[in-house]
Amino acid sequence: MDKDIKSLYEKLLKHSKVDAVYAYAPGRINLIGEHTDYNGGYVFPAAINLGIMTSVSKNRTNQVKVMSLNMDNYFEFNLNTVNTVKYDGWQNYVGGVVSQLIKHGYSLEGFNLCITGNIPIGSGLSSSAALENSIVIALNKLFSLGLSKHEMVAISQKAEHDFVGVNCGIMDQYGSMFGKSDNAFLLQCSSLESTFLPVDFEEYELVLINSHVNHSLGDSEYNVRRKTCERVASKFGVKYVSELKSSVLLAKKSELTKNEFQRANFVIEENKRVLSAFTALQEKDLKTFGKLLYESHAGLQFEYEVSCKELDFLVESARSSGEVLGARMMGGGFGGCSLNLINKESKMFKESITRTYLKKFNKKLSFIAVKLDNGARIINDE
Repeated sequence: MDKDIKSLYEKLLKHSKVDAVYAYAPGRINLIGEHTDYNGGYVFPAAINLGIMTSVSKNRTNQVKVMSLNMDNYFEFNLNTVNTVKYDGWQNYVGGVVSQLIKHGYSLEGFNLCITGNIPIGSGLSSSAALENSIVIALNKLFSLGLSKHEMVAISQKAEHDFVGVNCGIMDQYGSMFGKSDNAFLLQCSSLESTFLPVDFEEYELVLINSHVNHSLGDSEYNVRRKTCERVASKFGVKYVSELKSSVLLAKKSELTKNEFQRANFVIEENKRVLSAFTALQEKDLKTFGKLLYESHAGLQFEYEVSCKELDFLVESARSSGEVLGARMMGGGFGGCSLNLINKESKMFKESITRTYLKKFNKKLSFIAVKLDNGARIINDE
């Protein structure tokens, strides 16, 4: 058992019954391919060595009793009324998963649920998907539901759609569930066809720089972007914007609003970048891969307009440093982390950007070196 996972396990052990089921689901990064998942395009995610762990045990009642160690927060609800009660924040992810299982006809009893984790909240590392996946995989084991991994991913995604109110794509839940150590994978989000690729960044490493600008997808313009893309797809008679060619979009530019054209054009170009990035890593061409990361950020900043001044500063500082091969904002946008491919020997960049960022934005940066890790699993089996 990995030392970080063992640390989470030992925290839960003190608050759980002897016969509890322990489940772990990692967060995820997306190397490239932002906002393409719900547009039926390609993404390039990987599970990482940060995650959420849950323990579940039956309590012989009809109540679900939930404790978050990180939040130091307790709440409970009745299985019969789960669909009539909504909470603020992380509690909705719990209620959403339970609600979806019941809606799909699965028989549940009352249970105790304890949660801990080491994913920074609001960092764009899909802590919500990790929480959903860890809960559903634990309940699948506890109640012998017989769900496949694909079915559990669908439950997690639907929980976020219907209970939380975020119309997310499939990438976050899929990346967290199916990750593989030292691999990223190319995922076609409409067909769910995936191709794993062993990744070696050689003298470079992936480092996340947390801007500490918090975002809430439910309160942001995430859903607005999705609706805009759906509207464009409808105008062209296709299911997804990603099905369009650049030339077709350009030919009807005059029939679209400025926002519609920009959003759709970004998706089409980002889709191309994902495929180019996959090829670049296949060929161990890190320079081209890094260049594509910078291009992706420019599209997110100027065309999809989901960046913020803090993330733009981080990426531009990375570009001008000479120590970072590629960087871009990662996640839904409006805050969170930048993803950076940094030389392992780099010291000056981190020190310099920390000082400048503090002076400019009055916020401290934090750096997280991540490794590509395995997906969601039952810890009792390890």
